[in-house]
Amino acid sequence: SMVRRALSVCTLLLQPALSFSLNRASALPTATFIRSFTSHRHNKRRMRIERDGTSNTITFHPTDGTHSGTVVLMHGLGDSGDGLADLAEMWAKKLPHVKFILPTAEQRPVTLNGGMRMNAWYDIVGLDDRASESCDGIEASVDRIKTILHNEKSLGLPYSRMMLAGFSQGGAMSLFTGLQLQLEIEGEADKPSLAGILVMSGYLPGASKFKLSEGFQHVPVVHLHGEADPVVRPQWARMTEQGLKSHGMTDYTLKFFSGVGHTISMDMVADAMNFIQKSLPEDSAFVIKPKPPSEMSIKELKQAVRNLGLAHQAAGFYEKQEFVKLLEEYQANTL
Repeated sequence: SMVRRALSVCTLLLQPALSFSLNRASALPTATFIRSFTSHRHNKRRMRIERDGTSNTITFHPTDGTHSGTVVLMHGLGDSGDGLADLAEMWAKKLPHVKFILPTAEQRPVTLNGGMRMNAWYDIVGLDDRASESCDGIEASVDRIKTILHNEKSLGLPYSRMMLAGFSQGGAMSLFTGLQLQLEIEGEADKPSLAGILVMSGYLPGASKFKLSEGFQHVPVVHLHGEADPVVRPQWARMTEQGLKSHGMTDYTLKFFSGVGHTISMDMVADAMNFIQKSLPEDSAFVIKPKPPSEMSIKELKQAVRNLGLAHQAAGFYEKQEFVKLLEEYQANTL
């Protein structure tokens, strides 16, 4: 029956994205392990992982003084940022200058799943006519991703050093958001577009209403898709590619992986990392210089102290100058 089919498809949609998380568990350190070694101050040159409960994001911060690119990585329906944390950690270790931000979608009722509430970037009604779906909730999700990009811009990173990436519904979000952005640019050096868009097992949602932003025709898009995907069928990937090329996209690469279902295989992981590396090569011209402690607000100082695992040393601090001194001493390696 239709109901049984919808439920079985939802079960497929809710499978973990990474096909290697179970059979490669031994090769991937757990998130708990990573957190434990990044909090030691003797290892401060390593990446730092921040979990922000307010914005519901996980951030893999680059090594101090090297940040020159950012990737926003979005999960699939019913998953969370945690579901892609192993993947982000693998990439972050290979690309220490890139910041990876993993937001978790808000909970909303999903029609396809009988109205059950789950983490979703937008509502999915059915599995057939994706082009004309209304995608309820997508605008709020787009605004959230725009806010993340805007925050990176306010640190001094140009949009041309940012990428959107995602799996399944997250891949759909990266196309829908990344190609319809209206970016405020300053000066000739900045381009009103992104470094690239990575889609894994995704498609273009709301295609019938899609409008490509001016200047975005040349944004490189790499779309990796399992040839045996029963959820986001290969024909949707082909229709997405054809549709976007008809809108004027000049650099859209669609690659299929034989025998791969609705998941991210190790071959896809490797191709994806190569694309990120090519789109965001290390470049000292774009490195974000950390703000000196003396210029930070008390809120920023407290956050920096927490991030560096120095909270125990700041216990009992009241004066701003105490926090400034602690951070300055830390930065000068005099602790």
